[in-house]
Order: sequence, then structure tokens, then C-alpha cells
Amino acid sequence: MLVASATLAAVIAIVLGSSVLAGRGEAKKASGQATGQAKNVIFMMGDGMGPAHRDAIQLATVGPYSRLAMDRLPVEGMVGTNSADPETFVTDSAAAATSLATGVKTYNGAIGVDAEGQEVRNIIEQAKAAGKSVGLVTTSQVTNASPAGFAAHVEDRSQQSEIARQYIEDTRVDVILGGGEDRWYPTGNPGAFPDNPPEDPSEQSSSTEGNLVNKAKNRGYQYVTSEQGLERANGQKVLGLFANEEMFQQRPEGEGARYNPRVPLPVMTREAIRLLSRDPQGFFLFVEEEATDEMSHSNNAPLTIKSGQKLDRSVTVADRFVARDKNTLQIVTADHECGGLTVEEPSSSDESGAEIPGNISGEDGPFDVANSDYQFFMDWTTTGHTGVDVPLTARGPSSGRLSGNYENTKVYHAMAEALGVAGR
Repeated sequence: MLVASATLAAVIAIVLGSSVLAGRGEAKKASGQATGQAKNVIFMMGDGMGPAHRDAIQLATVGPYSRLAMDRLPVEGMVGTNSADPETFVTDSAAAATSLATGVKTYNGAIGVDAEGQEVRNIIEQAKAAGKSVGLVTTSQVTNASPAGFAAHVEDRSQQSEIARQYIEDTRVDVILGGGEDRWYPTGNPGAFPDNPPEDPSEQSSSTEGNLVNKAKNRGYQYVTSEQGLERANGQKVLGLFANEEMFQQRPEGEGARYNPRVPLPVMTREAIRLLSRDPQGFFLFVEEEATDEMSHSNNAPLTIKSGQKLDRSVTVADRFVARDKNTLQIVTADHECGGLTVEEPSSSDESGAEIPGNISGEDGPFDVANSDYQFFMDWTTTGHTGVDVPLTARGPSSGRLSGNYENTKVYHAMAEALGVAGR
């Protein structure tokens, strides 16, 4: 028995040692790029994805001794997410996205405005002014808080049709891919996706700004509603809407929850890079997996993992471009943590409220740990956001600024420095 244990320990030591050496090798290769300017920025977000989320996704995907694609990026940081809201420091997605995109703290619900409601310039506007193409990709509504914080200005995140209007008329975003067609078509005009679908009868067209899809077409946007249409798209401007609202159904397990985007996030990421990278001046691309947050709000562990795996595959898609291009700042992070999640071993003595009637914030599992005989549980403490710092990984020009522990406003400054647009 002692011999077997010693053998196992030696194997683990070899695996861990190899991982550390590989990581040091990656860091060494990347160190020459950690400063300077970039032609492109690819900013990737797992909404609500805190440290334990990344751990759970890793365990389920590659096991305890390997790393996700997002965790193999050589520069590591921890990001403070606190907002400047008068009632709470725990942020929502709107305030967090605004801080990441503008370098300014603000109140919850604010999109591209400061704590006094004054517009603040965002990184996409600055990239556009510098002659670069810009894109937004998400599995949520394209007008939801996170993408909106990077490309619009409204005092309340609920103004989604106004956000859509700003995308096409003011900011002139070149590539827009995701869900939320309901916010682009007026009541009674369902567009490509029927109103009141069986999976969610509450979904129906509700634009307050007229037929925004037609307005987009009149401004030169190629409109697509399917994966095949997106893959064939070749316009200078592309609008792709692939669902009434979010590209999934967020609910607790067993209550009709689904994660099956009509166009998977890795595909949207690949096609956005294809379209934007045609610009010789470079591009800025925002990519978001929204379901990591929405499924965490529902404490739905299986679909939190599944959506996180799709984000990691999207990181791999971006990796391939970055490796060829060698002039791109790549960032993977979150806007905040959701669910108060931790990862635990199986234990019959710690169910953390799972048996309390009506309480969904208990333990979910067991889940198999990839490439091992282990199992793990995911233990939730809330259905809301928390104030936990979130991890960030990066590589490329100016990525060295993102090492350490700092507030989310610093992420904006690193991106602005990389693109050479600081102060514009």
C-alpha cells in the first residue's frame, strides 16, 4: 500500500511539475509581448464567472491537473468588481461592463455613463475613431448590459431598443452577433423568430424604436438569422440575431432549462474574427458567454459547466488567431461572481441547505472529474451576485499591466494603452 501511494504521489508530482514548467515556458515566450501596442484586442467574458466557476469547469473538462485554455494564458490577475452605487458595492453587469469599457466607476444599471449620469467614452468608440473595426458577440441579447456597456450610453440598462439604435446609428458597430431579436422589431412584427414560443410564451417583439432590422439594412448591414447565413456572410457590416431573447432558457434543473444556442459561441467567435480581421487597421472584439451568469442565478450547475465549456472552446478559437497574428491583446475575465459558488468533495455530513424546502442554494452533484476516478459537488450560497474578486488571464501587448490585484477600471487602461487610444 505504501508503495502504491508513493507511486501515485510520484505520478502527481511529475504531472504537476510538467504543468508548472509548461506554464513557465509559456510565460517566458509571452514576456517579450507583455508591453507595447497591439493591432487588435479580443476581450472575452464569462458573465458571473468567479474563481470557483473556473475550477468547476476545469474539473469537469480536463481534470484536476490540467488547465483550461483560458487558464493557460500566461498573465494572471485578480479583478475587483465593486460598483459606485449609492445602495450597495456589489455590482451588476451594467456598472461592471461600463467600468471595464471606460475606466470609470458608476451606479448599478448604468450603461456608458458615470455616477452623475454623464456620458463617458468607451473603448469601442475609441477603437472605431482610430480606424479599427469593432464587434460584439454574446449568447445573451446583443443589447443586454455587458455588450451595451462597451458600445452605448443610456442611464438605465432596460432601454434595450435605444441601445440597438445607438449600435447601428451612433457607434456604428461593424459586427453584432447574438440573441435579442425581440428588441429590434416592433410589437406585432415578430421577425424571423415567432412571438410567444412554447419554451417561453412571454417572449415577443417589443422595439420602442421602430423596425431596427430594416434600419440596419438601410445602413448597409447584412442581416443573418442562422449559422449557415453567418458562415456565408461577407458584408462590411453584419447583424446576426439568433433568438428572441437569450440564446438559452435559464431555469433551475428540471424546470425546462436549456443551453442549446442556435449558433454556438465558438462559431460566432470564429466568424466575427473572420469578418473583423479583414480590416488592415485592426479590430476590437467583445465576446461574452452570458449563460455562466444566468444559470448561476438559477443555481443550475450542469448548464453552468456546459456554458463555461463553450466559452473555453471560444477561447481556443481566439487562441488560433492570436498565435498566427502575434499582435493581439487577448483577455479572458468576468464582470462579477454569481451564486457564491464553491467546489467541494462528496460528503454526507455537509449538504449546505440542500434539503430545506424551497431552497435551491444547496449542493449540486456529484459530477465526475475528467481523467480521474474523483467526483465533486458544486455548493451555492446565493442566487445573486457577490463581491468576490474575479480572475483575469491575458497575453499579448500590454498584458503585463494586468498582472496583480486591481480594480476593473484598470482593464480599460490596459486595453487603451495596447491600442494606442488612451486620452482620445
